[in-house]
Order: sequence, then structure tokens, then C-alpha cells
Amino acid sequence: MQKNAQRIKFGRTDLILETGSIAKQANGSITITYGGTVVLVTACMSTKIKEGRDFFPLTVEYQEKTYAAGRIPGGFFKREGRPSESEILTARLIDRPTRPLFPKGMLNEVQVMAIVLSSDGENDPDILAVTGASVALSISDIPFNGPLACCRVARVNNELILNPTYKEIEAAELDIVVAGNHKGVMMLESRCNEVSEEVYAEALVFGYESLKPLLHAQDEFAKQYGKPKSSVEIKTVVLELKKRIEDLAANRLKEIYKLASKEAREDQVDLLAKELETTLVTDACTAQQVKDALVEVEEELVRKKIIEDGVRVDGRSLKEIRSITCEVPLLPRTHGSALFTRGQTQSLAVTTLGTGDDEQKFEALEGERYKTFMLHYTFPPFSVGETGPVRGPGRREIGHGALAEKSLLAVIPSKEKFPYTIRVVSEILESNGSSSMATVCAAALSLMDAGVPIKEAVSGIALGLIKEGDKEVILTDIAGVEDHFGDMDLKVAGTKNGMTAVQLDLKIDGVSVDLLKRSLAQSKEGRMFILGKMSEVLTAPRAELSSYAPRIEVLKINTEKIGELIGPGGKNIKAIIAATGASIDIKDDGTVLVGSDQPDKSDAAIKMIRAITDDVEIGRIYIGKVKRIMPFGAFIELAPRKEGLVHVSELSDKFVKTVEEVVKIGDEIKVKVIGIDELGRIKLSKKQAEQAGS
Repeated sequence: MQKNAQRIKFGRTDLILETGSIAKQANGSITITYGGTVVLVTACMSTKIKEGRDFFPLTVEYQEKTYAAGRIPGGFFKREGRPSESEILTARLIDRPTRPLFPKGMLNEVQVMAIVLSSDGENDPDILAVTGASVALSISDIPFNGPLACCRVARVNNELILNPTYKEIEAAELDIVVAGNHKGVMMLESRCNEVSEEVYAEALVFGYESLKPLLHAQDEFAKQYGKPKSSVEIKTVVLELKKRIEDLAANRLKEIYKLASKEAREDQVDLLAKELETTLVTDACTAQQVKDALVEVEEELVRKKIIEDGVRVDGRSLKEIRSITCEVPLLPRTHGSALFTRGQTQSLAVTTLGTGDDEQKFEALEGERYKTFMLHYTFPPFSVGETGPVRGPGRREIGHGALAEKSLLAVIPSKEKFPYTIRVVSEILESNGSSSMATVCAAALSLMDAGVPIKEAVSGIALGLIKEGDKEVILTDIAGVEDHFGDMDLKVAGTKNGMTAVQLDLKIDGVSVDLLKRSLAQSKEGRMFILGKMSEVLTAPRAELSSYAPRIEVLKINTEKIGELIGPGGKNIKAIIAATGASIDIKDDGTVLVGSDQPDKSDAAIKMIRAITDDVEIGRIYIGKVKRIMPFGAFIELAPRKEGLVHVSELSDKFVKTVEEVVKIGDEIKVKVIGIDELGRIKLSKKQAEQAGS
């Protein structure tokens, strides 16, 4: 079987592209290999266009099968089911830089699928899937304005590493995914540990320059193995119709876009569209064509006003941020809550604290992992004044939640310092631009309200771009219409000390590194302004946790006592949990976390744990249970597998004829340790314990 292959030096090892041997019925298919990680990427296009379709139906799927890492999936069914959150985020990572490179107005359905065939446990397949999608599309007959390439850069100990391993990513103060083409950067996805804009820019330049050999290699690969591109139907606006609508509606649109309210603008545009349809729809002109032409006229008007006049739709200047209000706390019974409102975007963030039992366990190709900090984002239809089905979280909600979670990771305290599982839920109550960054602000305030000792407050802001020829206008705090008609969505989150997350998406085919540097500098001004507004209601985490939050006590026991504490088959630890209702989490280093929302339950569990794990001390008083009675005394259980004898002479300060006169099996009595012999036998006294307490 013929294989067409190309090997490219890419970082510490070679990247290998192969086509022509598998999945040959797809329009384009390749395998991309890096180390021991192999990804199959295919691209297919439908030849028929559904009647009435007015959008480009691109779908991207990414699948990780556990066979790639030599494992069988957990769970009852032993097969992969619905996409995991990680798979959804990688599918979005592929989609975001790829989508803008298809011809505008294309209507054919296109599907890109990436399947991880092999995982070496070191090299993440996500960046391979992005580059692989570009190669599969480039060699196919599907119209595509590629190539596109992707890499990851980590900064570890002040050194920049191209395509780092999983371990290097975990240790990195900066983890940045860069996608780009010959014209510039197409997409960014970054996690930062409060790094400066200068440090970030250095990593960005390093990453983009590293892509250039891979872009040139793709050009050669497509020339050698690619198919001729197909001719497809392109939806275009009829120029005569557009000119007619400009004449009829331009002045009316100018007045509509003076309205401050988004709802009022949308209502008036809908009314105008209906009037134009009544006037212009004929046998030769459909209602959809009228709507499409009106949208283009709208877009040109909005962009022209910004480019030429420096004035935005709502009257703001280019760097002006909408009005901000913060409320903390908002809800009476939650552990922490905050309401953040910026213009017509509003996030209600609620923090809940849990114990180790609440950690999220999930399977990944690199093995099982646990999360102790989770942020979940919801976007109900009423937030934009609409009706709609309410189902599980969609890809957009998962993506926005992951970005907000990533933005806060740098300030979340370690498990050692704060042994709680933390969940934040962001309810988007209103939306008109950048609800994910509103989530970051609300979540930070909510965490501080809950008493979570985060290092610093975090704020987030979204920037946009209007680019016409050589003119480039960067917009701070973009509203929905500027996102819709603009060219860039750059989201930046951070503290007063530096950035914690950066995400870039484009609608055009690339922007320069220089423009991104200017955008990052402009974002810092906005972030600092928002942090100032947040500090007006809360300057630091509250000193005490909510009275409704569980209390977690941390104990340290001898590691040799762990087995004794757990007991055979977990008997001892299960008994403590059943008796007290507290949660108990035992670590390999001897750390024991005891959690309960009722202090008396925690105290009871701690006493039971101490009774098992602490060495018996002479002179200490215990409460024990009578287990056996003999003619010469009673055996008392101080803790599982710890018994001592109360001799008949130590039962009472009076004469004792029989042991049963004083105690019976099952009684709980107070005893004092009065001796331990050379064989470890424990001598107890009920008499002396009572005297000590009197």
C-alpha cells in the first residue's frame, strides 16, 4: 500500500505527515505523528446544499479512545460514550482558527474529524489535531484558504520550550497554544501564572516563528499530494439590491444605531427588515436576499462609524468601558455569591465549598486525574430575551466555563493550604458582549465572599478590532454588535501583577504580532480599571468561611498507622463515618482531612481517629467499651485492636465481690492508663479515672 510521507523537524523531534494509505474515501485524510502520538484527521464535504440554508455548516469532532494509551475504559459499558469536556474543548481548538479560512458565503456542509490512534503519554495530541485538520483540508478538493499550523509553547524556569511534554506543561508559568498562517496569528489559547505582557509577547513571537517551517512544508505537501479544488456555490449579496437598500434605509439605520438599548435597536432593525421585504420582495428577489443585503449595509455602517469617526454604536470612545456595578454578597444561604454587571452583561456567580468526596474524577489519555476547582458557566435563553430549549451544557458554555476556570487557576490556593473542593457556578442573567469575562470578575468576588484565600482578585476584559485596509482600530470592552460585525475577539484576564489567561479568535485570516502586542497593552488599562471597581465592594477574601460551609480539619498521623486507621476491608474508617457522619479523606503521606458542616461531628470523628492512631499514653484518660469480663477484671477496648485490662482492684475504691457488680459487656466507661508492661500490655484503672474527674 502506497504511503505519501513528509518529515519536518519541529522542536525536539520530527513531525511526520502521511496520506494515501488509510481513510481514502474521505475528501482528504492524513495521519500526523509526533513522538509516539498519532492522530488521524479526515475532511469530508457534502455535494448537495439543503434548500433554504443561509449559513456555513462546519462541524468538527475530536475523539480520544483509551486504546491509544493501551487501556480499557472504566465504567459499566467499557466503551467511550458522549464526548468528554476535554474532547469538546479540543474540537473547539480545531474549529476556531480553521473556520475563518473557508470562502465567505460557502454553503456546503463540511465535517472535520480527528481521532487519536496512539498516545505516548508525553505529547499532547491537541495541537497535532489542529495542524492535521489544515493538512487534510489542504490536500482535499474542499475549498480552503490554508495552510494553518499550530504549536504549544511553555515557559519553564525562564526557558521557552516548543511542544512541551505533559510534565513540563504542569510545571510551566506560561502555557500558550499558537495557531497561525502565512499572514499572521489566527488563534491563541493560554494559561498564565500572572505573567507580564512583555513575557507573554516573547513566547508569542517564539511560537509564531516556530510555525513558519511547518507552513512551508504544508505548501509543498499539498502541491505534491493535493487534489484540485472543487467549484462550490457561494452565497453573495446582489449588489443592485444592496445599493437599493442603502438608498432606502441608510438614514433610518443611522437613527436606529443612536439608540442606547440593544433591545430597542434589534426591534427597530426587525421592523425595518419587514418594511423592506414588503417593498422589495419579488419573484426575482427573496426575503432572505433582502435580509442578507440589509445585514451587509448594517455592518458597513457600524464599521465605518468606528473607523472614520472613532465613535462606537453606543456612543463610547474606543477605550471606554461600560458602566460597572458589583454586589457582594447577594444570596443568604450560599457559601459565597456576587453579582457583576457591566453594561447589559450580567453574571451571578455562586461559590460552594465541599470536601475531598466532592472532587471530580475523570479519565484522560494520560491517566486518571482529579479536579478540586471547577467553574461551570450557564447561558439560559432569557439572558438575551429569547425562548428556547434548556438542555445540558453546549459546546459554547463548556468553552466559556473552561476559559473562566483557567483565568482563576493561578490564584486558587493549593490543596495543602486550603483543603476544600471548590465549585463556582456562573449564571448569565443578561448578555450583550463578553459574558465569559464578566464571569471571571463575578467568580473572583464570589470566591472572596466565600472566604477562599485567593492570592489576588482577577478581572477580565474583551477587546475587538475593526480592520479596513491599513487602518486598524482596537476596541476595549466590546458589546455584542461589535463582536458580531468586528474582526477580532481577544479576551484577557489577570490580576494587578500580571495576566492569567488569554484567548484570541478571529473572523479574518490573521493579524500581526505587533497588533497583538498593542492589544495586550490596551487590555491592561481596562483590566486595572475593572479591578478598581471590584475593590470598591471587596478588597480581600473574608477572614472567616460562611457559617453554612463545611469545616475541614487537617490531622497528621504516622504513615505506619494508616492501615490500622482504615482497618480490614475499610472496617474502621467506615465505622467512624457511620457513627459521626463526617467525611474522611486519608492521604498517603499521613494527612487526614476530616470534614463536616457540624463542628461536633468533626470533633467526634477526630477523637475516634486519634484513639486509633495515637500511641497509648500513661496517665491519659480514655472512654472505652467493655469487651470481655473475667473473674480477675474487665478488658476494655480503647480503640480497634487496642485493649487494656482493668483489674478488679482498680474497678472501684470499694470492695468488689464480682466484676459484673460494677460493669457489664457493652458498657462505655472512663478509664485511666496506669501502666504498660514490657510486652505492651495496657493496665487501666476505672477508680483513678473517676478520682481524677471528681
